[in-house]
Amino acid sequence: MAVTFTDLHTEEGLKSLDQYLSSKTYISGDALTKDDIKVYAAVAAKPGDSYPNACRWYESVSSQLASSFPGKAVGVGIGGKGAPVEEPKKDAPVEEDDDDLDLFGDETEEDKKAAEEREAAKKASSKKKESGKSSILMDVKPWDDETDMKKLEEAVRSVEMPGLLWGASKLVPVGYGIKKLQIMLTIVDDLVSPDNIIEDYLTAEPANEYIQSCDIVAFNKI
Repeated sequence: MAVTFTDLHTEEGLKSLDQYLSSKTYISGDALTKDDIKVYAAVAAKPGDSYPNACRWYESVSSQLASSFPGKAVGVGIGGKGAPVEEPKKDAPVEEDDDDLDLFGDETEEDKKAAEEREAAKKASSKKKESGKSSILMDVKPWDDETDMKKLEEAVRSVEMPGLLWGASKLVPVGYGIKKLQIMLTIVDDLVSPDNIIEDYLTAEPANEYIQSCDIVAFNKI
């Protein structure tokens, strides 16, 4: 059953999350899933003691993700305004596909495009086994400490193709005032090649104006 969370950087949003987790260990069951990662990314910081359920969940997700992010986090803030939390209609059909779980109030253009790509992939593979997916953690290194890291990230996220979805990112210091971009991405294995993304897009013109090199630091099948 779909559930919606909004304004998780506010007290009202954290309260709704805390209430939801009062009888649950994770967002969608008894184990960490993609749903937990999406909600975790929308929570600006660890919930306080006044939200014991959300705090327990946040610490659990943090400990499991720590091994995939070796760099030291410096902290970022996430803002936004979404629609009020809504319960799904009682006559809405129950879907088993995790991709249909709506965790945020407003559907973005990126969400719409991803939904269209999933539908096209389902039709194309209706007579064969569904293609696998992979989650990748990538380091993107600039030329020097004068490289505009905002434009570098824009160049990375400008790469679009069926089966590719960019996720959370952060800047990690590497020394001498230089920072690298560490970013997550999800790919459909039969449609996207990580090597192709790096060689044909990220380290080629025009992105190579900001990007010196890219390295895959974690590669996990979903």
